[in-house]
Amino acid sequence: MSYLGIDLGTSEVKVVLTDAESNVIASSRAGLRVDNPHPPWSEQSPQDWWNATLDAIAAIRTEHPRVFGALRGIGLSGQMHGATLLDRSGNVLRPAILWNDTRAYAECVELEALVPDSRSITGNQAMPGFTAPKLLWLSKYEPAVFRAVHKVLLPKDYIAWRLTGEFTSDMSDASGTLWLDVAKRDWSDRMLSAIGMSRENMPRLVEGSEPAAQLRGELQREWCLDGSVTVCGGAGDNAASAIGIGVARPGDAFLSLGTSGVLFAATEGYAPNPGQAVHAFCHCVPQQWHQMSVILSAAASLHWLSGLLKSNVAELIEIAPSGQSATAPIFLPYLNGERTPHNDAAAKGIFYGMTSAHGAQHLAYSVMEGVAFAMADGYAALQAAGTTLSAASFVGGGSRSAFWGKLCASALGFELNRNEGSELGAALGAGRLARLACERETLAAVVKAPAVVERYEPEAALRSVLGDRFARYRRLYQALKSEFRT
Repeated sequence: MSYLGIDLGTSEVKVVLTDAESNVIASSRAGLRVDNPHPPWSEQSPQDWWNATLDAIAAIRTEHPRVFGALRGIGLSGQMHGATLLDRSGNVLRPAILWNDTRAYAECVELEALVPDSRSITGNQAMPGFTAPKLLWLSKYEPAVFRAVHKVLLPKDYIAWRLTGEFTSDMSDASGTLWLDVAKRDWSDRMLSAIGMSRENMPRLVEGSEPAAQLRGELQREWCLDGSVTVCGGAGDNAASAIGIGVARPGDAFLSLGTSGVLFAATEGYAPNPGQAVHAFCHCVPQQWHQMSVILSAAASLHWLSGLLKSNVAELIEIAPSGQSATAPIFLPYLNGERTPHNDAAAKGIFYGMTSAHGAQHLAYSVMEGVAFAMADGYAALQAAGTTLSAASFVGGGSRSAFWGKLCASALGFELNRNEGSELGAALGAGRLARLACERETLAAVVKAPAVVERYEPEAALRSVLGDRFARYRRLYQALKSEFRT
């Protein structure tokens, strides 16, 4: 038997085919385009998601027809928060509004005024990336579309509907809508009614590791499958990545330096800290939760600098250690605003303390250090909610840099471990959830951490230097906070 894990990202769809022991047999990718019709809009076509998913699956079917024919389960992971809107006939009403679309900033303030205890219900601040403010924006600026909405689906749940014909979602992904009572793991009628919606507009909730629906018969026949195929609840991208990297039990954690930066910690119970913009979400396995701190420009900051200096990222990573200095500029990586701990969409990127003596190596170092400081700022917010970590897996494109790993470990004060095959984390995690849904194995038997290939421990001397610079980094944001709004 085999399992399929599908990860619907922002830039591509990744699909992995695994065997009964969750070993990866094959993987495939298909690219996606993001449309930006107006700043700061960010949209995609749901039909493009479906086409890319079919293309990626077709490549695996062609390469491994026998193993694919023994498919027993499908798991889905996806970019969170996106508003995918269907009418009663199943027609998509407009392009999906994505997680990084910030048009609904004013609606966040309005929503929290409509439901003064919204943070107690949802465990989170209202942020423009979340789904509910997007629908409040839609009710004002596209009222005809809003009136026609029958179902609001998250991106991966749209793919699940195309696969099964049923409207389902899981607890981890639904946590990012601001419609979920995260402690109760159920839709909040109060949060829904504040937007003029009801449970009828929402998909049915299941746990991520539980069966959600069966693959449609026509797809089963078209794909020449031997028997019925279960589609599980699945997970939001970070929760699925956690399952793929072995982060499922309280105290487990990972630090991801991708386009954005995420510190994800599995928690013993529901532990919110909305005042510092910590995300307190359900995990994708029953009766477990997690916290996240998020920055919007992690590896994206280094890509921005590479374009500015007309140098590739690999070259900047190579020269950055030679720019390490107590007198290097301080960099605030707020190129696209910020989430944890400030939730400040107006925040801007800053180089502070530049002189004619500074060169490309100093700027490269400052950017990498600034991202490490932003992650340390987020960790402080997690600590304020009761989370203390001794180690975390190190994933994402930034994890390829040993120097960045050393910087982050020293700034955060705990060990980072780079695991084998972490680039397939979310898709592998989705496949593992499908296995759990089909086989009813224990979590410990399925969710195992891949082998560690490199460890980065905090360095006492570097930590001492970084301590003074981190204090200045924090003071700079506070000093400039009011200026960002002018």
